[in-house]
Amino acid sequence: MTLPGGTMSRIAWRNLWRNRRRTALALAAIGLSCALVLLYDGMLRWESDWMLDTITGPMLGHVQVHAPEWRRTRAMDRTVRRLPDMLERLRRDPDVAEAAPRIYAPALAALGEEGFAVVVLGVDVTVESRPARLLAGVTTPPGGRQVLIGRLLAEQMGVRPGAEIALVGQGIDGSLANDLFTVAALVDTQVDFVNRQAVVMSMEAAQALFVMTDEAHEIILYAHDPAQAGALAARLNGSSEIGGAEALDWQTLAPSMVDLIKLVEIAWVFVLLLVFVAAAAGIANTMLMATFERTHEFGMLLALGMAPSRIVTMILLESLALGVTGALLGTALGSALVAWAHQTGVDYAALTGGGPSEISAFGMNWSLRIYPRLEIIDITRAVLAVVVTSFLAAAWPAIRAARLQPSRALRD
Repeated sequence: MTLPGGTMSRIAWRNLWRNRRRTALALAAIGLSCALVLLYDGMLRWESDWMLDTITGPMLGHVQVHAPEWRRTRAMDRTVRRLPDMLERLRRDPDVAEAAPRIYAPALAALGEEGFAVVVLGVDVTVESRPARLLAGVTTPPGGRQVLIGRLLAEQMGVRPGAEIALVGQGIDGSLANDLFTVAALVDTQVDFVNRQAVVMSMEAAQALFVMTDEAHEIILYAHDPAQAGALAARLNGSSEIGGAEALDWQTLAPSMVDLIKLVEIAWVFVLLLVFVAAAAGIANTMLMATFERTHEFGMLLALGMAPSRIVTMILLESLALGVTGALLGTALGSALVAWAHQTGVDYAALTGGGPSEISAFGMNWSLRIYPRLEIIDITRAVLAVVVTSFLAAAWPAIRAARLQPSRALRD
């Protein structure tokens, strides 16, 4: 006894609705779990991407170029030299989107008689003022004898915009470096070190103050493809582009950040397991109960000559229809929730009853307001997880039905 594939599918679909309440509950369980998983997946995806952008954008970059041993010693005279030529070569590199030099110099800053230990940070104001960079959102960039001061440092010093401060340090030639600068603005950045300890000035002003005409301590590189940062650093090392300096990618510079991002990826695996568990529970329960209730029916079909494989196919089709329908409903709901949350944002501080809008960890300021987002691969994986689970959860009920003895089944 054989039935066309289309007929089998229609029969399988009708069989699902013999017990409407049970099927509806199973669909609700599968759909809700899938929707919640997509929402959580959207939050994890945004968190992972945002962490990478926060780590590499304002401070580390994708690759750093500096003199050998400078990161260990932080010596003022360990500099990248012939800076204009090196910047020109790096900016011509097809894999490099931006190159930004920086100077880091310890100094004393004073408004009156009391001095405070600070780090003078010389930057390329044009590059650093772009979106997702160190000075993004700063409306008063430093120029000439103007500087920016981290807000926390300014509060400690009692400094306000417009105040004149004295900076005293040492030039790389051993001379005394000192001058007066006007505070253009107070800044809050995503880099905790800048907020607490930095006095930011233009690259030209820092070079003049510390006698570093064509030198810098560091060049930050932003790659066109951040995933290729390691390959870019490996290629630059030993090449003529950086002339004996060393290039390190952000994974090497901040291994703890790499571990943090990997932790988010591991969390996603647990989320996917939730899909399997919820879908398996709903489908297995529905198909198992349906199989027990239809023992007499299956026995009659076997007695009439239907092949056991056809029984298995029918049950698997029912399971697949249940899983796919639940997944589609859950995908629609989950995608709508993510779209809404992406527009309005999810405020962790508000959800926990108030508190700070950001926290400081690993030297960075982390926002507690997130904007979940999904990609096609996220939805595809969730639906495929439910489909695979549908087959696995229905396997035992299907095999049990196929092994029924017609004579015994008809008596039950």
